[in-house]
Amino acid sequence: MTQQGHNEFAPIQPCFVQQCASPPLLIHLRAPVFFLFYLLITSIPSLVFVDATTGKVVCRNGLLVVRDDPKGLEFPWGPKPFAEVVAGPLLRNNRQTADSSSLEGHYVGVYFSAHWCPPCRSLTRVLVESYQTVKEAGQKFEIVFVSADRSEESFQQYFSEMPWLAVPYSDEARRSRLNRLYGIQGIPTLILLDAEGHMITRQGRVEVLNDPECRLFPWHPRSVLELSESNAVQLHEGPCLVLFVDAEEEGELEPAKELIQPIAEKLMVKYKAKEEEMPLLFFVAGEDDMSDSLRDYTNLPEAAPLLTILDMSARAKYVRDVEEITPVVVEQFVNDFLAEKLKPEPI
Repeated sequence: MTQQGHNEFAPIQPCFVQQCASPPLLIHLRAPVFFLFYLLITSIPSLVFVDATTGKVVCRNGLLVVRDDPKGLEFPWGPKPFAEVVAGPLLRNNRQTADSSSLEGHYVGVYFSAHWCPPCRSLTRVLVESYQTVKEAGQKFEIVFVSADRSEESFQQYFSEMPWLAVPYSDEARRSRLNRLYGIQGIPTLILLDAEGHMITRQGRVEVLNDPECRLFPWHPRSVLELSESNAVQLHEGPCLVLFVDAEEEGELEPAKELIQPIAEKLMVKYKAKEEEMPLLFFVAGEDDMSDSLRDYTNLPEAAPLLTILDMSARAKYVRDVEEITPVVVEQFVNDFLAEKLKPEPI
């Protein structure tokens, strides 16, 4: 949106509008906050509700909210417990039903998927094997399929391949509420919950693909990830610190991980205590095709080590090119970013 377009659009909005900047992004809000990384906006239009007193996100999927509740009867649209939102009968593919209360005491995967989506079908084949592996290991684990299919017939065809439970396709209201609860913006998405219904990770898809033997189940978030083709999708989830190092062989990334891990863990503890999502993901990247592609795409220098923060959705990058990268350098870089003291460069 141009400045002129922003100036014409902003006065007719009943809520705050972010000032037009580069890259351009318009967000409807209840309160002004550090928009891009805090709200994890990945597409527009987006409608996000924020508590003006605390600054905490109340609801990320506001577009679904105003569609499903046009009279505002459920205002302020705050998050509800999973057990309350999913409450009701669930289906098995043999047409038997089970009550949602049967999920109590189980790890639960909430699987948003559709037959028309090729990546969904590919993930489903892997997820069936993972599901069976976890169950055979004696874990209390269940998956609930939340369909985004376009017809009952497509839903039935797709669900016939799944050994787990599903929200009835006819229950559109419950499917929509689950989408709203987790702010689903794309499929496939696999949300992992603990036995109390609290979220473990939104990255179930990545975890399943990276851990086919399910050794790390229930896939609690790791503080630092090694950049790979399968987890590169997380670079689009929000700002990411990426430490590029000169490493080609397996195990050579360990010193880099050990360098930034205490900083990442400190941040995880801080934001978990605040019941907020991490504002920054942490990666280490070696010398491989994935790293080369990322450098090319973001127009980064070939230097190694190279400390960066990449914000794909905002098309912005922050680079700290120093001779020696120490924990002090990394922590100061992170703190300056979170305090908005760094000047972004365009991607």
